Amino acid sequence: MERVIEEIYRTQSRRVLATLIRLLGDFDRAEEALHDAFAAAARTWPTDGIPGKPFAWLVSTGRFKAIDTIRRRARFDASQHHIEDSLYSPDATYIGDMEPIEDDMLRLIFTCCHPAIPADAQMAMALREICGLTTEEIAHAFLTPAPTVAQRIVRAKSRIRAAKIPYEVPGHEALPPRFDQVLHVIYLVFNEGYSASSGEDVVRADLTAEAIRLARLLLALLPHPDVSGLLALMLLQDSRRTARRGEQGSLVLLADQDRSLWDRAKIAEGLVLLTEAMRTGEVGTYTLQAAIAAEHAKAPAAEETDWRRIAFYYDLLLAAQPSSIVELNRAVAIAMAEGSAKGLELVDAILARRELQAYHLAHSARADFLRRLGRKQEAIAAYETALSLCRQEPEQAFLRKRISELAATSERQ
Repeated sequence: MERVIEEIYRTQSRRVLATLIRLLGDFDRAEEALHDAFAAAARTWPTDGIPGKPFAWLVSTGRFKAIDTIRRRARFDASQHHIEDSLYSPDATYIGDMEPIEDDMLRLIFTCCHPAIPADAQMAMALREICGLTTEEIAHAFLTPAPTVAQRIVRAKSRIRAAKIPYEVPGHEALPPRFDQVLHVIYLVFNEGYSASSGEDVVRADLTAEAIRLARLLLALLPHPDVSGLLALMLLQDSRRTARRGEQGSLVLLADQDRSLWDRAKIAEGLVLLTEAMRTGEVGTYTLQAAIAAEHAKAPAAEETDWRRIAFYYDLLLAAQPSSIVELNRAVAIAMAEGSAKGLELVDAILARRELQAYHLAHSARADFLRRLGRKQEAIAAYETALSLCRQEPEQAFLRKRISELAATSERQ
């Protein structure tokens, strides 16, 4: 039972939270209610059994726990009475039999992306509230001290409360100022699911599925080539999910994946969306990334991948969105097309600027180039640096395996 509750928490807690924020009108109050609801589930479900609709049970329990808490506080603080009264609004009465409200997560994203909130705080709060990442995990992702991230989140919530920012998907006239940030948040949610920043799993399928669902909702709300491009990118990437995990959850690199396991329906849908996005002539950064993913999807085998075309798309992406991460990915594509020596030269130049010193994939890419060039001791050192920075267990296991293999071949020579 404990594992079942943990799985429900992992897969549904963020959607429960999104609905509680709508019902309770406050982030902190909703988070407290969420934890109270799951604590109640841990106490009662082992004896009473799992309810038929866990989502509805958790939302209802969390809401009434919040009301009880406010009632207790109201005995000592008269200003709390109006809050208690507001929780009995007509919108909040039919919870017992309700289904998950599909756009509560979209409401949450638009709230996090309100123009009144600084961009760095928007991203931090979205990762905290939507993905459920800890402050430490967010800090690691942004290469920022944890206390700084915590302050950004607290200030963002205070800004929402003070400015009385409505918890809603805005009308069409108010969409443009938030459009790019909303797309970016959905992209971050997907990335966290596609390659978890920490923990035991390579993939968090609940997050990839949620990001794809949200992109579909947004596309229906606001048809736009950038949304089509983002949805195409996510579908093409997610099509490889099953093949990315080996026995016991181990990481399987793209070149080693069993392509018969790729989801052809997602690939077909992604390619159609990509064609639609490119037809407009306004090719955005998500569409360019989708075009790169499409080259992998269309290749019958790893050795038939058109790496020169992928490098060309990365040239365009780098021009449109200058970034050290994009530059690193371009270096890998060029290395596959022109050789590891060229890739090593490019990665060393990036690391020399000290922009990706704390990014484990930069050191992992460098180690792979060194390995391919036969410079084993240098490769081992680079893999060890990558391992010291990596927080995901399957990636750590992969890096240890590479180090062990190189050490073993060095000893035999």
